[in-house]
Amino acid sequence: MSTLRPIRFNAFQMNTASHQSPGLWRHPRSAASYLDAAYWVELAQLLEAGGFDALFLADVLGAYDVYAGSADAALRHGVQLPLNDPLALVPLIAGATTRLGIGVTAAVSYEHPYTFARRMSTLDHLSGGRVGWNIVTGYLDSAARNLGQQHQLGHDARYDLADEFLEVVYKLWEKSWEDGAVLRDRERGIYTDPARVHPIDHQGTHYTVPGIHLCEPSPQRTPFLYQAGASPRGLAFAARHAEATFVSGPTPGIVKRYVDSARAATRAAGRDGDALLVYAQALIVTGATAEEAQARLRDYRQHIDIEAALTLLSGWTGVDFSRYALDDTIDYIDTDAGRSALASLSVADPDKRWTVREAAQFIGLGGRGPVLAGDAAQVADQLETWLDVTGIDGFNLAYALPHEDMRNVVELVVPELQRRGRYRVDSGGATLRERLLGAGPRLHQTHPGRQVRIDGPGSLASLRPAA
Repeated sequence: MSTLRPIRFNAFQMNTASHQSPGLWRHPRSAASYLDAAYWVELAQLLEAGGFDALFLADVLGAYDVYAGSADAALRHGVQLPLNDPLALVPLIAGATTRLGIGVTAAVSYEHPYTFARRMSTLDHLSGGRVGWNIVTGYLDSAARNLGQQHQLGHDARYDLADEFLEVVYKLWEKSWEDGAVLRDRERGIYTDPARVHPIDHQGTHYTVPGIHLCEPSPQRTPFLYQAGASPRGLAFAARHAEATFVSGPTPGIVKRYVDSARAATRAAGRDGDALLVYAQALIVTGATAEEAQARLRDYRQHIDIEAALTLLSGWTGVDFSRYALDDTIDYIDTDAGRSALASLSVADPDKRWTVREAAQFIGLGGRGPVLAGDAAQVADQLETWLDVTGIDGFNLAYALPHEDMRNVVELVVPELQRRGRYRVDSGGATLRERLLGAGPRLHQTHPGRQVRIDGPGSLASLRPAA
């Protein structure tokens, strides 16, 4: 190999019965319930023992109701429905572990920055600085309708709102409370020095937030920042804000193009593109032998639910796939829902013409990333190839059966990667940012969150994209 860069793992999960393999809840070994605290405690402790960077929790605030024009298929097949709040799991996971990061997804379109900043600071305190935030803008009209909007904002307009949302929370997290503001001086009876706490006086297009942050600074102040935008506007947003990003694509070529674009955009934004962590989605199916792994894969494929997969794809793209025959081919359709979903199956790989059936079978097991199957050595070979060819830093691991698949990775694949010198179980550091980036707990000095000012409206205007 040309490099011995370590391979990183996140566990890609969701507080629901069925995430990216929507038919696999029917599998006879899928017995554990996401509703039980023990489910999350056991999973988190397993991941920590395996040296995973984080347990990463996806989320949506709406039902997948594009397919056939209703949520019936999502309800019938358990397609990310029912779905519980991911942020509520943070104290539970933090209490069961000491090093594992906890990434949570929250959509700026449906939060207010003032209350959201307090909630994230609280979780960062309770976890000892192990919280990350996956910044999303949302893609389901059903979420917008249930939060009082007729429909969601247009794709680029959602990112415009997100830029201002980030400006507000940066002011609250980074600038409202000075270092040393909290004295806890028992003798003088002074808990906080008022002179070191400042109102942010934000007046913008979408938000007016005049006051101070309600929380004292948490270990990271700003949680570690994830983002997964793949459209040109999404890439530009990630280039300004993200410390780690995710990509989903079926081939190394597709993933490499995204990685190169993301790092170039980050450099163009005045930041270190090489410091951006990039995780590619994948599902690992392994066993003690190659034969066992292939048998497990065949077993999993028997539980793929075509209609459930198309319900998921319809929600991602805004295209109602119930209107198409299974043997129709998919051509790229530009929508305001999820521009990257169809692009990763068509435009990004122009030599491949996907039928509706092929797309459903592909995403029905592990979502839009590859399935890497084989014994530990074979899987390690594939992981090394993907890492070295694409320039990614690690993998966001989806699952068919959450505990079983993660346990196989921890017990079989991790030791093999360690033998090859390509995996670290404990990289040190107290906070998530320290462990992932090898620096301090705070945002880098060049990050827009550290550059923001609270000396007047529009203080981050120079950091926003041109209209």
